[in-house]
Amino acid sequence: MLPSKELEQRAINTLRFLSADAVQNADSGHPGLPMGAAPVGYTLWTRHLRHNPRNPKWADRDRFVLSGGHGSMLLYSLLHLTGYDLSLDEIKRFRQWGSKTPGHPEYWVAPGVETSTGPLGQGFANAVGMAIAEAHLASRFNRPGHEIFNYFIYAIVTDGDLMEGISSEAASIAGHLKLGKIIFLYDDNNISIDGSTNLTFTENVGARFEAYGWHVQHVADGNDVEGIDAAIRAAKEDPRPSLIRVRSIIGYGLPKRAGTEKAHGEPPGIQELNGAKQKLGWPLEPWFLIPGDVLEFFRGAIDEGERHEKEWQSRLAAYRQAHPQLADELQRVLDGALPRGWDADLPVFPADAKGMATRVSAGKVLNAIAEKLPDLIGGSADLHPSTKTFIDSAPDFQAATPEGRSIHFGVREHAMGGIVNGMNLTPGTIAFGATFLIFSDYMRPAVRLSALSPYPSIWVYTHDSIGLGEDGPTHQPVEHLASLRAMPNLVVIRPSDANEAREAWIAAIRRREGPTCLVLTRQNLPTLDRKEFAPAKELHKGAYVLADLGKKAPEIILMASGSEVQLIIETGKRLAKAGHGVRLVAFPSWELFEAQTKRYKEQVLPPRIKLRLAVEAGVAQGWERWVGERGAIISLERYGVSAPGDIAMEKLGFSVNNVLRHARSLLRTKKR
Repeated sequence: MLPSKELEQRAINTLRFLSADAVQNADSGHPGLPMGAAPVGYTLWTRHLRHNPRNPKWADRDRFVLSGGHGSMLLYSLLHLTGYDLSLDEIKRFRQWGSKTPGHPEYWVAPGVETSTGPLGQGFANAVGMAIAEAHLASRFNRPGHEIFNYFIYAIVTDGDLMEGISSEAASIAGHLKLGKIIFLYDDNNISIDGSTNLTFTENVGARFEAYGWHVQHVADGNDVEGIDAAIRAAKEDPRPSLIRVRSIIGYGLPKRAGTEKAHGEPPGIQELNGAKQKLGWPLEPWFLIPGDVLEFFRGAIDEGERHEKEWQSRLAAYRQAHPQLADELQRVLDGALPRGWDADLPVFPADAKGMATRVSAGKVLNAIAEKLPDLIGGSADLHPSTKTFIDSAPDFQAATPEGRSIHFGVREHAMGGIVNGMNLTPGTIAFGATFLIFSDYMRPAVRLSALSPYPSIWVYTHDSIGLGEDGPTHQPVEHLASLRAMPNLVVIRPSDANEAREAWIAAIRRREGPTCLVLTRQNLPTLDRKEFAPAKELHKGAYVLADLGKKAPEIILMASGSEVQLIIETGKRLAKAGHGVRLVAFPSWELFEAQTKRYKEQVLPPRIKLRLAVEAGVAQGWERWVGERGAIISLERYGVSAPGDIAMEKLGFSVNNVLRHARSLLRTKKR
């Protein structure tokens, strides 16, 4: 039952002033979006959004993404008013230490926040990923007469979102894939931080989205609840993704700042805030006012949400009767569990001096895992033949084949990152994205958010060094390993042979508390004889003793990751033959090693062995923590060169002779 117009208007103003009071109280924040877009939020949350405040993770709920995350107080106000576990005290503690109401929405901090937003465009791409996951899960589990997954993905997007390139990339692929469950409400207020959008943003946004294959509507008045409602209803009926352009006034109600950049990102001030309250007929006191009947109306979402979920539970019970095996699989997915035996009987690669590229062995492992783990889905940025990440046992994911498991992201690395993050927010999808390591730069903001939030995204980066060869320095990563390792909560794994590549995939899938990067070679690497060297499963410890060589106790430690492990092996053998004791340490992951006990770390790198040499075809940054004061690093402190990979490696210092020279130099210091 719809409320009276008077109650409706007071409910909208409650959203406005609860948000504005919180910003002013914090003396920090963005009042403009909540005050201008309050009617949009109100209409969506009270008339359309299917959600259950008592169970924020209900599987078939509609998703809401506030892509313009600077307007976070609108979301927090909606969550509090509709009955989520977000108290008024937390609203009053907006942007304060330890609160559940940080300046921009952060996943897991407050219940009901579906994804971390703030960096503009990320929420847009996350929502596209959520829609891909919905389509895929529906194709996987729904059966005639039994609809288990059928939800919409709503978002409020802003001028700033639509200026960012990631949104263009994501909108393009969403239109191509005909993701009709997407409904985005565009808060078109004509203002950015610098001033009017006429300074930089004069394109016909509607025409652009129509060209992408979207359904586009326009609501001329941002306060027109009925117009917004009608547009959402029409969007639900259209098979295309929808953009509803709502012309709003930023900071609506503020006497002097409304409609100006001054309303965007700073508190309005007491005088301006009181002026808005007077103008819109709102009491000046008390602050954080929530009229009783307004709260009662909003809290109707609790009963409504429980009703929706009970209806779904009834459908689920009927589904279990009709399709018991599928229902068991669905329950596993909803529980977030991996199927039994998913990591058993994976490829074991025999010792081979020629070996294979780790991108190739990783691709074989990926396909073996995909046979047993139907949750695994992902793709590459137009590089499947190069990254070896196509899942052969299923079709590619397209509008006509949503059951597909290989996504063609196109040359859209940044959107791929945001989309994969969005997919990994949905139980039942373990999503990965692949490109060359050099192009991790194009998607870095999405990778950072996967680590911050955290999302269990898997990033597959091939062509990992100057060893890729002739494509030259524009394609040869140098600083990228150090750059990725600098991100907190991002696990970077650079395997040294085919069997380590297998273990790297296992580690990435097991890790659910954050993202993992697999860093793989283009060139062949020898497959180590694991009878001679430690087993590849030791990779899970991050670093391990590959072998101790020579008759003496180790007097020097040689350590490396990836392709450079072969260099320290050959160097170690020569040193041992010359009478030295040598420890070889494979070092595929700093982060996994750091997580081990102090005792284990000192077993691998005994403090008494001061002579240590690290070898890696990238910048040295960070290795100093492992080599210590008396150690040395063979690194690459310049860009690469266009030449065959083996020649590039040798000319730039990554040869057995050069490693041997540095090791001997260290050993000479021991005698002094």
